[in-house]
Amino acid sequence: MRILRLWAPSLIGDHTLCYIHTNREGRTCINEVEIPVKFARAGESLDGEEYAGAMTVVLPPEAELCDGGFLAVGERGDTLLHWQGESASFKVCTAGFLGVSERAQIWSPIRTAVLTVSDKGSRGERIDTAGPELERLAFAQGCVTEDRKIVPDDPDEICGAVREWAERGISLILTTGGTGLSPRDNTPEALLSIADKVVPGFGEMMRIETLKYTPRSFLTRSVAVIKERSLIIAFPGSKRGAGQCFEAVTGGLRHAVETLTGSAAECGNHGEGAR
Repeated sequence: MRILRLWAPSLIGDHTLCYIHTNREGRTCINEVEIPVKFARAGESLDGEEYAGAMTVVLPPEAELCDGGFLAVGERGDTLLHWQGESASFKVCTAGFLGVSERAQIWSPIRTAVLTVSDKGSRGERIDTAGPELERLAFAQGCVTEDRKIVPDDPDEICGAVREWAERGISLILTTGGTGLSPRDNTPEALLSIADKVVPGFGEMMRIETLKYTPRSFLTRSVAVIKERSLIIAFPGSKRGAGQCFEAVTGGLRHAVETLTGSAAECGNHGEGAR
């Protein structure tokens, strides 16, 4: 699917290329001008007032965006917009360029939950930075966090949280912490104890890719498993380590979830949807 037209009457009219981002107030800007971004299908009239003060991205007639869906633009989805159905406009997730004839994909939102495993964090003695970092990075992949928890390094607590989310139909569960070598690092064992399947490639990619940052990357015991129709991935407990490991596996993340849940054809998703 390609972008067919970029229409903004208040900014000259038709554009072939523009840069979209947010300002300090979080408002959407096009080429430094504060202006919302709308969506229309080819053949629809753009004469209405709702389009007069906006940049309208025109997609093929068959394009469908459900509330909360994402528009990923570029060969790797480098520019990402989140469709806000109530306001009928896009929110910028990842700043970048929009261009006529640029490749675009519609992504359905991935239901996500984040679990921080930390004795000190569960007692309020340490601020959780890795969990919010995973949530931020996941959102840039079209993952919408529905729930988040902090539990101690206890296998029963870890398993209980994961089971609850899997039963609720959460498609992607991200854990952080408990992947090291200390006696209280129990996350891999907890996840493996309830796993229906193991997906070794995620941990392998983390260890391989993070070698560029530290020669001790092979010490992480990060794993990924499947429980029912949920993909659960364990990340290190530090903000930096969790972020580096997440970036290592983004290439297959969406494809893995869509394959597991059978949702590749939902919400107007076009193309592979992988990044």
